[in-house]
Formats: sequence, structure tokens, C-alpha cells
Amino acid sequence: MTNTDLRSAVDGRVSLPGDDGFEQTAKAWNLAIEQRVAAVVEAAGAGDVAAVVGYARRSGLSVSAQPTGHGASGDTDGVILLRTGRLDELHVNPEERTARVGAGVQWGRVLAATGPHGLTGLAGSNPVVGVTGYTLGGGVSWFGRKHGFAADSVTAFEVVTADGEQARVTADTDPDLFWALRGGGGDFALVTAVEFDLHPAPNLYGGSLMWPGHRTREVFDAFLEITAEAPDELSVWFNRMQFPQAPPMVGLAVAFLGDEAEGRALLARLDKIDDVIADKRGQVAVANLGEITAEPTDPAPARSRTELLTGLDDAAIEVLTGPPIEPLVGLQLRHLGGALAASRPGGGPSGPMAEPYMLYMLGLALNPEMSAAVGAKQASLAEELGVRVSGRKPYTMLARGERAAAAFSGDTIARLRDIKRARDPQSVLRANFPVLA
Repeated sequence: MTNTDLRSAVDGRVSLPGDDGFEQTAKAWNLAIEQRVAAVVEAAGAGDVAAVVGYARRSGLSVSAQPTGHGASGDTDGVILLRTGRLDELHVNPEERTARVGAGVQWGRVLAATGPHGLTGLAGSNPVVGVTGYTLGGGVSWFGRKHGFAADSVTAFEVVTADGEQARVTADTDPDLFWALRGGGGDFALVTAVEFDLHPAPNLYGGSLMWPGHRTREVFDAFLEITAEAPDELSVWFNRMQFPQAPPMVGLAVAFLGDEAEGRALLARLDKIDDVIADKRGQVAVANLGEITAEPTDPAPARSRTELLTGLDDAAIEVLTGPPIEPLVGLQLRHLGGALAASRPGGGPSGPMAEPYMLYMLGLALNPEMSAAVGAKQASLAEELGVRVSGRKPYTMLARGERAAAAFSGDTIARLRDIKRARDPQSVLRANFPVLA
């Protein structure tokens, strides 16, 4: 097979090494991740996806789907990188509380369409993250404490299998593949569309608060007090921030599936903390969910690390609140629990997640020296937390150099590997974090 064969096989654009703009089309959203790929195909539809898979199988190559590149690992040497941004179908059925989205749709579009109906999908914190990749990895949402993993709300997938065949996958048509796709990553089939249940959100209260860094311990104590009795409708995330050439700051981000009066009552403890720099709490439109954390929506070079924590004691609290976090720009502790920790009949590979906290550490990686310093700080913090680090990680939060096995129990990864070997013995499909690696 030749590159000419690939171009003639699809309707979408094919970019090859040496073509103008090839390096740009191959970039991940995280600009610190280098992707050495054999070709980039911008699929015009599901037919193109099937054609690319067929071409790869006949040519002894593999295909990696990447709508936005938020979960990129750099494990793409020699693959055909499949961009699915043009698969942008979006249909909401408010009466049945369901949505159907193409593989290229981002969460911001979904929330803008569901919000006017008093409904929400189980989105994360950033509106430009793709629905499909996030959901294939489980998806830890603002509303996960109430409704569980985003993947558990999926009712059907439209896919292209490793044989190049198009199929509709449900719990009835293909139980094993359906189970694997609901949180096991993108190793088992290339998803072209997802159908999922929506959840009521007639009222949403939330926002962010910020204080100067010297209030860190007081804010953390309030975080612990509030989350100790928090209903499942309330999610609270603790944040330490150290932006370049700025003083340290501390903050909380909150989202409550309820009205403002009840939300303010649940968070009344925060009103007792002096020196507040900003308090942006209020009624939040579902479409504006991403404004709570206001995360960057443009590509940038960064290095992250995530750890799940089994609990907090005085020593762990000192690690998280005491020393400066430089060279990190952010340290975030999310309160989990609720439905994320519950065993759900028919649930996918992601759960239950028994750990009550998720620690996310982020730093800029503008050059190799900066990246190394950030990585060293992240490793140091994890080492200081010691046995409180469970060793498990949410699949969607895996970072470069980590393995899919870290996201699952031994029995779960074994089952996922069996499904992979049975469905794709040639490894035509390659996820960001392959289950066989």
C-alpha cells in the first residue's frame, strides 16, 4: 500500500510528512507532547474512519483517534493519527433526556444545547475537552458524586471495529465490547458517535473563591469541614495556585446541583474567612459550567500528574498546605465519593473508585529543564504522601510515561486485555494508553 492509496481511500484531508502544515496538524493539545506519526487523516465521516482502519490493517499499521489531543501520551510513533473533529453531529432529545453526539463534539457544545432544557451531561471542568475521549476513559465529572462516571450514562456507541466494519454497540448487542468501551479507553473500537442519558439540572449554583496564600490552612480546614457532611449534589475542589511572578493564592471551586439559598447555606463556613480576593459564586447556567475553574482553552506545553488518595491525616495535610508548590502552577484536591465510590449494576471498568480524594498537580513545560523540575516536584509530593497514595489513577488523568494498568484492578485489566486480543489481534487500533502495554 502507498500514501496515494491512503489519499484515494478517504474523502477527508490527508497530511503526510513533508506536506505544508503537517507538523501543525499532528500536534497534541498539550504542546509538550511530541507526536511522530506516519500520517494525519481528518475524517469526513464514519465511512472515512472505516476506510482508514481497513488501510491500516492491510498495511500493517495502526490507527489512533484523537479529536482534540487532550489525552495525548506521545505513544504514536508510526501510527496514522485520525482526527474526528468533522464528526460533529449533536442531537438532544429533552423528552427522553438523551443526547447523541459525534466523535468530534466537545462538551461546551453539549452543555449549551442541554442547559435550556434543565438538563446536563456529566461533563468535566473544561468545555473544549471532547466528549468521546473523555467518556471512553470513564469521565470524572463535576456531577460524578451524584451520578457516577460519565461512561456509566452511555447507552450506545457507533463504532468501527478493528476489522473495518461499522456497528452499533449496546449492552444487548455486544456486552463485552460495550463494557470495555464504557471506561476502558479507546483500544477496542474507533467510536464515531455516542448516545448517553442526560440528568436533571434545573438549578446549578457554584463558582470560585480566592484568597491570598497566607489563608491556605484556614481554607483547607473549611474544605474538610464542608466535605465531611456534603450531600452528593455538592462537589468542592481545593486549589493552590502559584502563577509566574505573582504571589501564592488559595481557592475553592464549587458546583451544587440545587438552588442558591441551599448552596449558600452549605458553604456558609466560607464567609468566615477574611481577605477574600474574589468570590464568584452564584447561579450558573449549565452552558457556563467551564467558567467555574476557567481553565485554559488554548493549547499550551504542560506537565501533569494525578494521584488518588486513600485519606488525609495531619502529615498529609501539611504536605498539601505547608511548603510552597513552586515550580508547579497549580495543586488541586478534588473531593470524590458518593456515586463514584458505589458499585453500580452494569457499570464499566472505571468504578467503583473507593479513594475519597484526587490530587492533580500541574506545571508549565516550556523547556526540558522546566519540565524536569516540575516532574521532580510532583514526584517529591507523591513520595511525601507515602502510603496515602493508592497507586491507582483515573484513566482520563493518565500522563505521559504511565500505563493503562494503573487505572484498573488486576481482574479488570486482565479482562480488558482478553477483549483486546480477541477483537484486535493485530493491534490495528492504538489508544493513548494501550491496555497491552
